[in-house]
Amino acid sequence: MSFGHAGPHGPGGSGGPTPDWGALAEQAERRGRRRRRLLIGGGALATAAVAAIVATAVVRSGQGDDKPHTLPTAESAPPDEPEQPDPSFSDVSPPAPPDPRDFLSDAKRDTAPLNAENLFPSDKIVSNGRSYAQGATGSTQNCPSAASVTLGATLSGNGCTQVIRATYFAKGVAVTVGVAVFDTESQASKVKKKASGNIRPLAGDGVAAFCQQTACRLTTNAIGRYAYFTVSGYTSGQPVPAADTEARQAGTDVADYTFSRIVERGEAQASAAATAGD
Repeated sequence: MSFGHAGPHGPGGSGGPTPDWGALAEQAERRGRRRRRLLIGGGALATAAVAAIVATAVVRSGQGDDKPHTLPTAESAPPDEPEQPDPSFSDVSPPAPPDPRDFLSDAKRDTAPLNAENLFPSDKIVSNGRSYAQGATGSTQNCPSAASVTLGATLSGNGCTQVIRATYFAKGVAVTVGVAVFDTESQASKVKKKASGNIRPLAGDGVAAFCQQTACRLTTNAIGRYAYFTVSGYTSGQPVPAADTEARQAGTDVADYTFSRIVERGEAQASAAATAGD
């Protein structure tokens, strides 16, 4: 009869199979290795987490050392400009510049030199796009001697002090303009309204006698204390027909030029007065 190996029994032991201690030892060893791996992995994760926290702190610490920079946004506005004081103006208005006509209308103010040389200074003029050469010029204080009988009487009867004449010519047509000078505008205005007859043509300096006892074109006008007249006709001595346009145009051109010269005289005196503080 054979018997099996007897093993130890615990307290109040009871019989039963003997445990496989080798297998139990291997299981315990596997559990130990697994626990070590978990501990190592958890430690690595913890270390990474700590490193991330430290890195974040370093970055934030570094940003805190720099000066702040504010990026512009659509709502951001430039800083307010300092308020500028409103401009102030004087309550006193500057005086109006002198009117050139004020000088041309009164001999007491119209005191610039006046003669043929400064009223008609050019040897050639251009008026309304047409050119004319200058012929004879002259002036006289004997006003009736520079005009027809009827016009001469009107000039002397209204206080004429001087008549200045100049002749211009071009393409077979000649024009004499006569400027009658008075002390006041009212005198010149009366002469313009009452005028009849003509200024006497002034020949010489390349212009033969014209408008002698023959039909010619006449104009009459006035500005300020000046009345001015033109007589225009053919240098051939032929009468000017009713359908003529050349003599009439020449008379208009020279009258316009004379008007501009008188206006320039007034403007020059007004400018001088403004500069002097008149």
